[in-house]
Amino acid sequence: MTGTMTFSELECGRGQRIGIAAIDNPSSLNALTLEMLRQLSARLAEWEKDDQIVCVFLHSDHAKAFCAGGDVRAIYKAMVEAESHKEAGEAGASPESFLTEYFSVEYRCDYQIHQFKKPLIAWGEGIVMGGGIGLYIGAGHRVVTPSSMLAMPEISIGLYPDVGGTWFLNQLPAGVGLFLGLTGARVNASDALDLKMADHILLAEHKSAVLEALQAIDWQSVPDADQAVSDCLREFAESAKRDWPPSQMIPYFPQIQAASVGRNLEEICQQIMAIDGLGTWLETAKSNLKHGSPVSAHICYRQLKGYRDLTLADCFRLELGLSVRCGLLGEFQEGVRARLIDKSGEPTWLFSAVSAVDESVIDDLFAPMWQASEHPLADLGAESMS
Repeated sequence: MTGTMTFSELECGRGQRIGIAAIDNPSSLNALTLEMLRQLSARLAEWEKDDQIVCVFLHSDHAKAFCAGGDVRAIYKAMVEAESHKEAGEAGASPESFLTEYFSVEYRCDYQIHQFKKPLIAWGEGIVMGGGIGLYIGAGHRVVTPSSMLAMPEISIGLYPDVGGTWFLNQLPAGVGLFLGLTGARVNASDALDLKMADHILLAEHKSAVLEALQAIDWQSVPDADQAVSDCLREFAESAKRDWPPSQMIPYFPQIQAASVGRNLEEICQQIMAIDGLGTWLETAKSNLKHGSPVSAHICYRQLKGYRDLTLADCFRLELGLSVRCGLLGEFQEGVRARLIDKSGEPTWLFSAVSAVDESVIDDLFAPMWQASEHPLADLGAESMS
């Protein structure tokens, strides 16, 4: 895969500039390769230190997708190759080392965005899923367009809602984060605004005008740069109201919240499947849960029930071990094979149902992989304590 990040800067006058970062991997709906994540992380670090950069605009030039997630095909290929080298007694990266490197770089980049000290606008047009939400959700100014569709669909490929999902899904109204994680349900622009997963709905055709308006701000005179950006975006948002899509999730909101409360995961899954209603949106959500990985469902349930009080940095540390162990378990690899490589659509999960999952398997997935001081993300959060 030959995806890349493209970077440019727009002049604002008085030597000040706007940093523009574009995700450019259209053949796979802007899936994030390891190199793309490295490029973005490095440039964000440069721009944050550059006093002449007043804000950053993260987007894609390809309207179909902001970013559909991490490059799981490349992860699958690397895991298969690493295993074949290991079986043949040949030198090469182990599956564990590749998974650790990929997810460490990805989560570090996501954390950078959450902690970025300048206004960062994420223009989430089109598909914003999985790893794409990881880049999007932590931005200070999150824009969707009427075509936007947000989701954490990892249950379908044997992973779980990572990229900080342990943290941001727990920030949603009670029960909603669990429902989204268990069903991979898509959230449209109107629902994203209501759930506070987005800050503004703007028209796609206004992107150039928004950039011009940001250039026109007298950045040296504004007392609050973030407020100046918010005011700018709000001016464009008014004209988009007539194009807001009808809510898909909010009509089911009380039922979703009620269904997401239960004595255990099996009961909650039964209650979600029993939500009364017609329409493609709800039926797709139920189907995703029914055919998704039972192991993924258990991970999602535990991460949202047992770790809701973790700091953001600790969530990423938890998820790194989880993601590496998921890759080594084989469930993730099987899900990617069936859904994206062979496209049979019928993965052979380790367990036949949520009720059949051995809890000790889930215990092992959550067990720490490293001593705290040796964790690859040990330094996350250190800046807040210094």
